[in-house]
Amino acid sequence: MKQFAWLKAARSYLLPGATLAAGLATLAAGALPVRAFGELAGRTIPILAFVLAMSLVTELVDEAGLFQVVTDRLAGLGRGRVFLLWLLVVAVATVSTVFLSLDTTAVLVTPVVVLLAVHARIPPLPFALTSIWLANTASLLLPVSNLTNLLAQDRLGLSPWRFAGLVWAPALVGLLVPLVLLWLAFRRDLRGTYGPQPAHPVRDRTLLKAAAITLLVLLPALVSGLPVQYPALAAAAVLLAGFLRRRPSALRWSMVPWRPLMLTVGLFMLMEALHSHGLTALLAGVAGTGDGLPALLQLAALGAGAANAANNLPAYLALEPVAGSPARLAALLIGVNLGPLVTPWASLATLLWHERLRVLNVPIRWGGFAVAGLVAVILTLPLAVLALWAASGMP
Repeated sequence: MKQFAWLKAARSYLLPGATLAAGLATLAAGALPVRAFGELAGRTIPILAFVLAMSLVTELVDEAGLFQVVTDRLAGLGRGRVFLLWLLVVAVATVSTVFLSLDTTAVLVTPVVVLLAVHARIPPLPFALTSIWLANTASLLLPVSNLTNLLAQDRLGLSPWRFAGLVWAPALVGLLVPLVLLWLAFRRDLRGTYGPQPAHPVRDRTLLKAAAITLLVLLPALVSGLPVQYPALAAAAVLLAGFLRRRPSALRWSMVPWRPLMLTVGLFMLMEALHSHGLTALLAGVAGTGDGLPALLQLAALGAGAANAANNLPAYLALEPVAGSPARLAALLIGVNLGPLVTPWASLATLLWHERLRVLNVPIRWGGFAVAGLVAVILTLPLAVLALWAASGMP
């Protein structure tokens, strides 16, 4: 069994490792110029430090039991009504995505809300689909919500609040339209009641309080205007110190997001190499120009299509140079953030989500997932772009 586990772990690193190796090969072969690599590193190292720190923070907060406590409180606040419980899950998934990132919702929120549904004898699919749809479509509002947002914020030089001021209208559409569709699809499953749920014991109240306080301090710090990597690194250091003192056995190397970091670094390098050899000029012909509504719709649709064909991160990196204004960059974010609902590989969050569901023995039919996601994208994307255009006051 241990041998099979080792082989499975090795296979999970195959794609990230190959992507990183390919990126390094472009640098070694000169396909990625050293100067371009230096500029890329200067831009992306702070972002990667934030990703690393926030991954550690969310893993340690989960290890302290905070997400489980929140789930127990949700069960109580639901007052035995399934629809009210679903609305509370929507709130938690939205807050988690907006402030802690879509991957946090996919990896940590999904298991607790699905297990809550299973224990309450409620069909888990509405809760599972709610978590992954909101992980993607609620990830537009703040820079920390999505790695693509952090890249866009860096390019625009906006504070978190000014970034939110640019995208608040499409972000609202990205939240409300999928929720309406989910309710229409699962309204029968969301009726009825459930029984009282037993509370889970707290293993270490001191660590739990430390995790809660750290998170409460961190969330406003992330939108304070400070470079986000600094408060995230400080929070990770505080939590690591607490665990080293009280529960060092809980610390595992698997808490470090090796695979996402390897994949991201490799994609950064590969896309920069392609841009150095004419990718920008090639895409300029199909991405359109200008800030008018048709041009913004064209760019958002191209971003969504590229995300579902490949992945939202390379889709953003490929199209960023042709999004030459704040409105066009926001339209691109609409495409690559709200659009990856059709294919399982469209966002890393979806792959992580499916991995969690597989462990929980919750089956997903990818055909049905794709059809439902396509309907959601077709309805949500144009409305979100229209909201962006109207809120921006562009002709």
